[in-house]
Amino acid sequence: MRRYAYAWITLGFFLISFVLHWWLGWHAFVQDAADHGQAAQFDDYLIIAGRDTFENWQSEFLQLLWQVVGLAYFLYVGSPASKENDDRTEVKIDAVLRAIGGEKADALIRRIDDEYERHSGHTPHGHGSQLAENAGKSLNPDWSTQD
Repeated sequence: MRRYAYAWITLGFFLISFVLHWWLGWHAFVQDAADHGQAAQFDDYLIIAGRDTFENWQSEFLQLLWQVVGLAYFLYVGSPASKENDDRTEVKIDAVLRAIGGEKADALIRRIDDEYERHSGHTPHGHGSQLAENAGKSLNPDWSTQD
């Protein structure tokens, strides 16, 4: 339950707003019918409320849902845009570890990779490549001697 708390809270907000929209709309419909000297028919209200609901759904909720959920999903599964930053970041971190860690850096990187192996999403393009394996090996680990 805690893992999907945000989704449950969002669903709760949606249901509360949906029920309030229809309930308050019914009261306005009844008042409008009374102002015209007519009896309110629930069938007539369903058509009007359904039209208004789907109009709002299309213009607001679907647009926002697609932007938030769609973009988050594609970022999670690994769209090309999300993969580039992960690869670049991973190579930079490996380079820093190698520059600071010296001979122990490769063992540390292997241990981190084994312990935090990805089980979902994408695998970085450069993971295990020669570029990633050599990242930072040519840097001078003595930062004080650099200009």
